[in-house]
Amino acid sequence: MADTFATSVHNHRPQPPHPHNSSTFLQRLHHHAPNSIQLIGLLTLLITGSVLLLLTGLTVAGTVLGLIFFAPLIIISSPIWVPVGTVLFMVAAGFLSICGFGVVFVAVLSWMYRYFRGMNPPGSDRIDYARNRIYDTASHVKDYAREYGGYLQSKVKDAAPGA
Repeated sequence: MADTFATSVHNHRPQPPHPHNSSTFLQRLHHHAPNSIQLIGLLTLLITGSVLLLLTGLTVAGTVLGLIFFAPLIIISSPIWVPVGTVLFMVAAGFLSICGFGVVFVAVLSWMYRYFRGMNPPGSDRIDYARNRIYDTASHVKDYAREYGGYLQSKVKDAAPGA
């Protein structure tokens, strides 16, 4: 009975799809399905991108509304406060900063996309090193806690070995 079960388990390997099989597409799709780490990375990318896009939209909308509401006041009172060149400089600086933030946002999203797709963008080795270092430290702490019964209890044993 055990031999029958063992042979049925070992013989149940996924077979390559036949070209005329109706489930070929589903088998290929299952073969390329993301694992949980890729899924978490994709969710992180989507959430972070959505939040950054929302903040960018709020910044642009606030700048435009501020210019609409305060433009008459700025135009009327600008000769009193500052020369016209300074006002034009401030408008140009605001426009260029918004464009610069947009370029940085697109560059960050591009880097994150390439990183999560496994294309190894510049600097990804440092991210991987930091992630592995954090994981190794956490596993060492967990092993130490399991072996010695906790950090504080081991310190009490060290402080008073005869107690």
